[in-house]
Amino acid sequence: MNPRNNRVVILGGGVIGLCSAYYALKRGFSVTVIEREAAGGDNCSMGNAGMIVPSHFIPLAAPGMISKGLRWMFTPESPFYVRPRVDFGLARWGWLFYQHSNAKHVAATRELLRDLNLESRRLFEELNGEEDIGLQKRGMLMLCKTAKGLDEEAEVGAEAREIGLQAEVVDAAAAAKLDPDITMDIAGAVYFPQDCHLEPVRFMASLRKRVAALGAEFASGVTIDSIETKGGKITALSGGGRRFEGEEFVIAGGSWTAELLEKVGIKLPLQAGKGYSLTMPTPPELPQICSIFVEAKVAITPMDGKLRFAGTMEVGGLDLSINAPRVRGIIKSVNAYYPKFSEKDFESVKPWAGLRPVSPDGIPYLGRSKRLPNLIVAGGHAMMGLSLGPVSGRLVADLLAGEAPFRPIGQMGLERFA
Repeated sequence: MNPRNNRVVILGGGVIGLCSAYYALKRGFSVTVIEREAAGGDNCSMGNAGMIVPSHFIPLAAPGMISKGLRWMFTPESPFYVRPRVDFGLARWGWLFYQHSNAKHVAATRELLRDLNLESRRLFEELNGEEDIGLQKRGMLMLCKTAKGLDEEAEVGAEAREIGLQAEVVDAAAAAKLDPDITMDIAGAVYFPQDCHLEPVRFMASLRKRVAALGAEFASGVTIDSIETKGGKITALSGGGRRFEGEEFVIAGGSWTAELLEKVGIKLPLQAGKGYSLTMPTPPELPQICSIFVEAKVAITPMDGKLRFAGTMEVGGLDLSINAPRVRGIIKSVNAYYPKFSEKDFESVKPWAGLRPVSPDGIPYLGRSKRLPNLIVAGGHAMMGLSLGPVSGRLVADLLAGEAPFRPIGQMGLERFA
């Protein structure tokens, strides 16, 4: 097979779609990228916390998540909320989430998430070596306000070491030595030295430039209305008065992936989890290490002199409106951990919202469709979309080329809940 004669149509201009395009182009495929937004427009890959997280080896569906979620449901400023609505897809997703929120599931998937994140970290280093994307390899601090929180996070650190990851439990004084530029009021922290961070907009601009330089065609501002099939395969995508033919098709449509797959009769359990971020241009203090407020579930990342705070998981459909109480919850948590900050520091900061695609077991979807063998789906990455972007793109390119991936990925199968 000559890849140049094999047109790949990639639906999605976020980090997963662009990384898929990049690695497919590097293999010699011809690529068309279709994106809902205008060229280089805002999507969930832009306003996130910019973290690369080998530390995140525990899936979202984990022990204790159901009870925490139920408690948070009735607190307007809490980090988690499911908007009640009559929706069979949401009910199915919730039932599957419940079934997977156990220790057995964590044990079965932790090495997969470890391997994906470590390989993606290696690929980020490669990309940074080719062109500076501002990759900061300083690790991450899980900041614990309470002794109880520190004890629980220390257990996560111990489990990380069991599977070969680096993790160190530190007291408040040791945390201050690791990041002396920020004043912290904490009981202690767990330091994950393999984690990294970068500025997402800078990375996405670099990635888009590379994809264009390798010869990709872009179709921007296009919403797909129909997917044509013939002989058990996809033949074309149509939308905005245009038709896109190809031999291979990749759907990396973020939170819109399930809606797109319904056009070909595939029901993918997937929900949009809205998150918010606030980027402070001139913070009172600027940490050098990205962190997470453990009890508040807020991520903090320094970005080229600015400081971004990101958090919440609001499951409420394809809705990008700003829920003010959820944003207030992020803002109110900051002073508890960073006492030199106050709510007034956020008065002129405009909140950003994005939709994360969340699978019910906390594992991304990545694989070929059994029903339509020339269709590859890459989605459901939840909060790890940026972190897993490069490895997901590389795996898509492996599938396109018919080559074995760097490790088995059957657990990510598209039809695993069929």
